Amino acid sequence: MPEGDTVWRACKRLDQALSGQELTRTDFRVPALATTDFSGQKMLEVVAKGKHLLMRLSDGVTIHSHFRMDGSWHLYRPGESWKGGPDYQVRAVLETASWVAVGYRLPVLELVATDAEDTVVGHLGPDLLDPGFDRALALANLTAEPDRTISEALLDQRNLAGIGNFYRTEVCFLLGIHPWRPVASVDLEAVVDLSRRLMKANLRHAAQVTTGVDRPGQRSYVFERAGKQCRRCRTTIRTGPIGEPPRERVSYWCPTCQPEH
Repeated sequence: MPEGDTVWRACKRLDQALSGQELTRTDFRVPALATTDFSGQKMLEVVAKGKHLLMRLSDGVTIHSHFRMDGSWHLYRPGESWKGGPDYQVRAVLETASWVAVGYRLPVLELVATDAEDTVVGHLGPDLLDPGFDRALALANLTAEPDRTISEALLDQRNLAGIGNFYRTEVCFLLGIHPWRPVASVDLEAVVDLSRRLMKANLRHAAQVTTGVDRPGQRSYVFERAGKQCRRCRTTIRTGPIGEPPRERVSYWCPTCQPEH
């Protein structure tokens, strides 16, 4: 699932291409928006809120999308072939004189009044990539449920927004935290600070990297490395589900570097 840094990079590219530009054609390929036409409207800006993407238009409407597991926005020049997937996976097309933005496999695509964006993102905790990140509020949110596992608490976007399974898994490893440890037994300041530092560092990369080695198979310490040897101690990496169905997620950890107690 794309995490906050992936969404941030997508927003940055879209904003640079579309901001201040007039839309010459729009094509929404979801039933609820099939007759919507924003031709002639100006794209004011594209911003990220955690894992949510907000495209603000000049008529006071925001196009809200969320990538979830495999959604994405792609940019093409007019006349250029689209390569983000088959045509039936296209959910939205936004054209300007210079660019064509194509949204693929977007499970969330809706319109909301710009002054009512809180109805779709107001539940989110502080965004880890926001320059004005409210660290104190994020810590207060996390400590509100001291018996909850650190894994579930970090993945709850109401506590702090943007972090997903990759960063949660890697941060727990780097800090020696077992994924089932309760929040009350964890150094939350270290967790929040490292999460933010790693995500900000990866804004410069196309891939998510925590090892410092940006090569396939070498970018993570434990994430998606079940059955392989720990890069630190050579212990076999373990994996298992954490959380309650249907929101359980796969966790990866080293039983030596991340002791249960």
